Amino acid sequence: MNIVVLDGYTLNPGDLSWEEISRLGKLTVYDRTTEEEIVQRAEDAEVVLSNKTPLSAETLARLPRLRYIGVLATGYNIVDTKAAAQQGITVTNVPDYSSFSVSQLVFSLILEFCHQVQKHSDAVHGGRWSAIKDFTFSLSPLHGLIHKTMGIIGFGQIGQQVAQIAAAFGMHVVVHT
Repeated sequence: MNIVVLDGYTLNPGDLSWEEISRLGKLTVYDRTTEEEIVQRAEDAEVVLSNKTPLSAETLARLPRLRYIGVLATGYNIVDTKAAAQQGITVTNVPDYSSFSVSQLVFSLILEFCHQVQKHSDAVHGGRWSAIKDFTFSLSPLHGLIHKTMGIIGFGQIGQQVAQIAAAFGMHVVVHT
């Protein structure tokens, strides 16, 4: 089996091994592939793995040996799935690879907004806390999340994970899909 990875750097910036995949066949990994390079690089591929490199209907028509596209991200927006289906190409993705990390980032940003942790940390390191006369030190109001309402647009894996965390903070969640 001929396996081509079109944008290996976005999939693996050096912290993972391609060894397991290479056991499945001949593996060629490109760090980055422009749209103009896709056909040349994947013309003999039966399997293409990609994260961000787009695979249009025109490109797929020029890859007659292709039987499988693995989108190593959520969604299918980089692949013309209708054209792939017409050519008998199976397309899969990884629907849950980032749910926890993205929802964690959502709440790190929310908490930064509510508590301005960096601003307070910088002030403490600058000696402002030790210079005050009172025990309490705050540069701005601190906002609690309990009983606040969070709106979530889209309720896939990530939206559901964000909702679970919001519930743990005692927030009311409204969803639009």
